[in-house]
Amino acid sequence: MKSICVIGAGYVGLVTGTCLADLGNRVVLLDIDQGKIDKLNAGVMPIYEPGLEELVRRNAGSGRLRFTTRYEEGLADAEFVFIAVDTPSGAEGEADLKSVRTAARSIATVMDHPLIIVNKSTVPIGTGDWVADIINRHRQNGVDFAVVSNPEFLREGSAVNDFLTPDRVVLGSLNRDAAEKVAQLYLPLRARIIITDLRTAEMIKYASNAFLASRISFINEIAAICEKLGADVKEVAAGMGYDKRIGPAFLDAGVGFGGSCFPKDVKALAHMASIHGCHPQLLRAVLEINADQRRFTIQKLRDLLGKLDEHVVGILGLAFKPNTDDMRDAPSVEIIHLLQHEGARIKAYDPVAMENARLVLPDITYCQDPYEVAAGVDALLVLTEWNEFKHLDFERIRQAMRRPILIDGRNLYEPDRMRAVGFTYRGIGRGY
Repeated sequence: MKSICVIGAGYVGLVTGTCLADLGNRVVLLDIDQGKIDKLNAGVMPIYEPGLEELVRRNAGSGRLRFTTRYEEGLADAEFVFIAVDTPSGAEGEADLKSVRTAARSIATVMDHPLIIVNKSTVPIGTGDWVADIINRHRQNGVDFAVVSNPEFLREGSAVNDFLTPDRVVLGSLNRDAAEKVAQLYLPLRARIIITDLRTAEMIKYASNAFLASRISFINEIAAICEKLGADVKEVAAGMGYDKRIGPAFLDAGVGFGGSCFPKDVKALAHMASIHGCHPQLLRAVLEINADQRRFTIQKLRDLLGKLDEHVVGILGLAFKPNTDDMRDAPSVEIIHLLQHEGARIKAYDPVAMENARLVLPDITYCQDPYEVAAGVDALLVLTEWNEFKHLDFERIRQAMRRPILIDGRNLYEPDRMRAVGFTYRGIGRGY
């Protein structure tokens, strides 16, 4: 049993700390947000993530998982300190490292025994060296430490499973012994463990996310061509995916990617490339195509309704993906803002994200279910592929609508079936 402190109680920190506790370690989860820690101490989850609440309660109940806002308490007995704080996009697309800097300085001023500091946050290449320099400059008594990069590869909506059954664990450090000690924490998972230098580990994370985002933008560009030429992108993607050199993952055309990872990581990598004399044409194109997908959705509505002023548009799905309540860079936010700019009125429903959505979309009507959304609308847009949207009573929905226009932004439905029900149906890249 190891003693671990995890700094940051967001998606990555809370999942990481809880799963490490579930593997039998003693974990203190530290966050400077008193409200978040109060919620956790009261058994209330600050985020929605399938399977996480049960794990938190079980490990907190056993005493393996504790919560605090105090660095002195978090680091008191720790052998490992994981930094898992947010690194949002800055004004130029760069990663904002303010929270990482704060965490590193706080560690340095409190640490009074040797520590292995594990950077779990997604950070620019070279941040591990920078963190080590901050700690060197601010530590009080020359206590020994090592820095290890351990990038996360957790998908919101399946983060617990992703942690416990990873494809690989990546570790990077200038101190091989420290990296191998961190590797010991992951041995119960029986996963492939890759040990590299710090900068290579940091780049693996960015390169992985940028590649996956590129696949999404690629299939969305193919979808646009399919629409013009009368092909069906779902069949195209299936045919491509059977090629073992390609595979089927991340080839779902739609309204584009969002969330806290792909957009900011592609922007950050492009920014790093630019300021170091490279010309990241592909990365910029990935972002441009993703932005275009949201605008194309508005154009589909214009083509069918003409001016959008005073039309009522229903939205099914607000979170950036299913099985999460995360609204960060969700396609729904930009699409709704564009619709409102053109004078449309919005009704919306999401199974779990409406509380968070109200913070960024205060001026829309929130409904109790999809059928309430459909009542009296001129068009219905599906923006998140929640399972419950796959089995709706579409005859009931069509009858409730003022005009039976269905924009399927996630290609959930078969066009012929929707047209047979009586909808004017538009998918993404389905041909017409």
